[in-house]
Amino acid sequence: MIQIFKAFNKVLIAAALVLTVNLHADEPVEEIVVKGKVLYSDQVKALKTPTAIIDVPQSLSIVTDEEIRKQGIREIGDIIRYTPGVNTSQGEGHRDAVVFRGVRSTADFYQDGVRDDVQYYRSLYNIDQVEVLRGPNALLFGRGGTGGILNRVIKKAQIGEQFGSFDIGADDFGAFDFAADYNTATGDNTAIRLNIHSDTLENHRDFFDGDRVGFNPTVRIQMSDRTTLDLSYEYADHERFIDRGIPTANGQPVEALKDVVFGTSDLNLTTLEADIFRGTLTSDLTDTSKAIFTLTSSEFEKMYKNLYASGYDLTTNVVTLDGYYDPTERENLIFSANLVNELQIGGATHTLLIGAEVVDTDNKNVRFDTYWSTTGKDKESFNVSRPLNIATNSAGVATMVDYTTKLKSSTTSDIEVTSFYIQDQIDLSDNLVILLGGRLDQFDITVNDVKAGSAQSRDDDEFSPRAGIIFKPQENVSLYLSYSESFLPRSGEQYKKLTASSAALDPDVYESSEIGINWDITPDLSLRASYFDSEQTIATRDESGEGAEIVGLQVDGIELEIKGQVSDQLYISFGYSDMDGETSSGGEPREIPENTMSLWTTYQVNNKFGYGLGVTRQGESNISNNKPGLILPDYTRVDFAAFYDVSEDLTIRLNVENITDEVYFPHSHSTHQASVGEEVNARLSITRRF
Repeated sequence: MIQIFKAFNKVLIAAALVLTVNLHADEPVEEIVVKGKVLYSDQVKALKTPTAIIDVPQSLSIVTDEEIRKQGIREIGDIIRYTPGVNTSQGEGHRDAVVFRGVRSTADFYQDGVRDDVQYYRSLYNIDQVEVLRGPNALLFGRGGTGGILNRVIKKAQIGEQFGSFDIGADDFGAFDFAADYNTATGDNTAIRLNIHSDTLENHRDFFDGDRVGFNPTVRIQMSDRTTLDLSYEYADHERFIDRGIPTANGQPVEALKDVVFGTSDLNLTTLEADIFRGTLTSDLTDTSKAIFTLTSSEFEKMYKNLYASGYDLTTNVVTLDGYYDPTERENLIFSANLVNELQIGGATHTLLIGAEVVDTDNKNVRFDTYWSTTGKDKESFNVSRPLNIATNSAGVATMVDYTTKLKSSTTSDIEVTSFYIQDQIDLSDNLVILLGGRLDQFDITVNDVKAGSAQSRDDDEFSPRAGIIFKPQENVSLYLSYSESFLPRSGEQYKKLTASSAALDPDVYESSEIGINWDITPDLSLRASYFDSEQTIATRDESGEGAEIVGLQVDGIELEIKGQVSDQLYISFGYSDMDGETSSGGEPREIPENTMSLWTTYQVNNKFGYGLGVTRQGESNISNNKPGLILPDYTRVDFAAFYDVSEDLTIRLNVENITDEVYFPHSHSTHQASVGEEVNARLSITRRF
């Protein structure tokens, strides 16, 4: 009974994020979407109805497509830079990586609430809005999400409407981008929408280039007055140079090496090809209940091959290079079913969410280490030069490298996950809401070690509870207290490895308590503030960037966000976070800046012209766990924007990044892989609507 009660509690809390709109027994379920003010009411995710941020007992931030345009945002990392409680991680130069409240993740990404955990750089051409939730989210999203998650809401076809737009941009580095969005009604009850994009990538670093292509048609069919079917297909084809940064010496990145790339144009490369199909059926069963069914099928082929600095001698100016070749194939089949129902019991209104999810994933991964002809090993040393000469080692001896001699690992993984969750939002009165819920995940994984000719399996039944209480002393103010848990299986985020010793261990568990306030100062301006305290056990990389160690971690901190229109002319978005952490050995953890601050403001001078100014500051942070003397220095970056409406349908924008040309190092994957921030760069873009 205790387990059942706990599970019930966990699931009921999951609905906390979604079902805060008051539904009355004599009225139909309504969906009112206000961008940036609610968690999007997209039917394909666990958040089944729009939930005003003021009623969510959790820290979160929303960035809309219009904000993305105005700020000149091109990558997920640009969004993270202006979001409190999170900071970017390098991701070995080939993938999005976010540090959510001190927890580095390359897998806690979602698309319309559906898991999107393959490692790649995600495009933003088809985005309606991006939601960044902090804190454990197992009730809503299952395993992972130990520090938070990032969800992209995709643009959908709109029935009875015809509209379109295209965006073209180019910058000083030589990068060029194009995106188009077109929606048209194909009948009284059907519509189709097409989003496409093509990017040519360039930046301030030698050799860096790349291309990205995306194609995403969506179809909406109104099957009846109560039932809607949404269909989507997305194709992605990406290729780009991998840059893993520069070495450190005397505890900091070597600024004198900021222009040197520790790789070559032909050996540092990542490619991705993806096909993603999705269907969502939504049906209003009665005026107070609805059912949502989602099926997602995806195939990914991902490859990355690199060289990187694994050691450096400042006295001799000699660098040691390492590297590997790592192709991955992944197939996902994900099905979810959710029932939302409102019940009136006594004087309380219960908004009940009951759901299930089934995930079937097949993963194939191979890794070859580099093999140098001179050493017969995966490492070799070279004199530092620009460009780097890897044909002759530091002793003056000719050498060659290949990626086919030294097989490090070859695995196939089969993952099956079955989840059940239940959540209840109990409106006891206009001023008091209680959220209770829980999720039970049955996580089964088998990893076949092809190289060793062995296999390991692990079956876990994990219950993740969540509970919260919201008190609203007045309509525009809410105070909340919440508790939540999540877990990470021992196979890690990418399911590549499961040793016998790991298979014998339970999953890592993350627990977090949070207290906060949401205050809508005006209908257009809001303040969110919270204090959180978390305790977790996570797997982290060692200095080489390849091995792993188990580290217990405790993190607590504050987050503050003020966002909205101060007046008809002035818009402001301010974020601040201050976190402290401690590892199980009592040391200081990596990648937790002393504090972060961001400010973006725009001023509309008149009906046609406006400008914006952005400032981001990141405090000093450790590169590695328990090594306080190895740091990334603090930095401040200033951005600028100007925009002019030539007509109602045509807008021209100028975005200038890092206008002071600050030399900074935003993140580092490990000791000798510190990324060099972008130099001053101007981008001119045009948006045409029709």
